[in-house]
Amino acid sequence: MRTQNSFRRAIENDETVFGAACATFSPTVIETLGNIGLDFVWLDFEHGGPSPYDSTVFEELTRAAEAGDIELLVRIPKPEPALVRKVLDAGVRTILIPRIETADDLRPAVEAAFFGYDGDVGDRGVGVGRTSEWEGYVDSHIGGEDSEVLVGTMIENERAVDNIEEILSVPELGFAFVGPADLSMSMSGGEPLDKNPDKLQAAIDRTREACLDAEVPIGRIQNDPAAAREAVDEGYQIVRIGGDTGAIRASLSERLDAVDT
Repeated sequence: MRTQNSFRRAIENDETVFGAACATFSPTVIETLGNIGLDFVWLDFEHGGPSPYDSTVFEELTRAAEAGDIELLVRIPKPEPALVRKVLDAGVRTILIPRIETADDLRPAVEAAFFGYDGDVGDRGVGVGRTSEWEGYVDSHIGGEDSEVLVGTMIENERAVDNIEEILSVPELGFAFVGPADLSMSMSGGEPLDKNPDKLQAAIDRTREACLDAEVPIGRIQNDPAAAREAVDEGYQIVRIGGDTGAIRASLSERLDAVDT
């Protein structure tokens, strides 16, 4: 199996990566998204899909990503160290941690991804899985894994924004990703998402500026091409530009309207 994480290499080299969500969790779609030239596929196990606790679900997903030469970005349901280890052992190399409010919330999940962490022993266990080609761990594999794994965090609530500098200081945090919908809900007490647009934009701007100051790559969703280009100009290195179901809906509905006249 492929061992290098091209997603991590790109953002470490100050490059921009573009990706799309795959709500269908289809290996065929994942391979296709890679074939058209995208850098990553967003798989949201927090809000949909099969159970990430069943590591067998990742076998075909990771094979499809390798066939399409694209990286999986897997958002797990919660910052649970045992789940981080299990998903990584299944062959995933880039994980996104949601539901973070403080550095203390985040650090155990990040530490669980590494064999060596912050100058000491990490919290990743030694086991057998697809990432080790089903042969168990050897010294070369363990050393190589730590240089390929990438862990990011969602910034999706008001308390996380308040604690952004502390969160970004967590060792081995690879990137942050802004979640504007949940952030807006957090800031408006569950009211409609557009209730406080200026306040929301200020929180997004503060997060972006803190990430740039801390030299932590930052990502966001921008489906409109012009907005995506503007995001890159603003310093966003990770940009999600759509998804499979949305693209099907937009493309085929337009064609249907054109022929069904």
